[in-house]
Amino acid sequence: MAYRNIFLIVFGWICVGLGIVGAVLPVMPTTVFLLIAAWAFAKGSPRLHGWLLDHPRLGSYIRDWELYGAIPLRGKITALVMISLSASWMVFFSTLPALAVGGTLAVLACVLVFIFTRPSAAPQSDI
Repeated sequence: MAYRNIFLIVFGWICVGLGIVGAVLPVMPTTVFLLIAAWAFAKGSPRLHGWLLDHPRLGSYIRDWELYGAIPLRGKITALVMISLSASWMVFFSTLPALAVGGTLAVLACVLVFIFTRPSAAPQSDI
């Protein structure tokens, strides 16, 4: 096995571990680490990539993202609420300079635009 594949597999497992921590701790993201793990496994180990895609709880979300760029509506609403709370805290309680606050709010707005322009589910077939 090539060193590159070993690195990607180890990196993928680290991301899976961080994703698990993120599922328990509200301050850590879960999805981003699992998507990075899926990417690393796809490049380093098709078997582990398949395992992640076939996972009973996580597989459908990762598969929908890889195939269609879909973000579930529940995830979109959660992102909207968390970003709104963070932005509100920053505006009302932060001591950061106005330029830093404005720049951060602009980035958060762009993130929300990206999230809400993705499909909410995989397309339904007409079978």
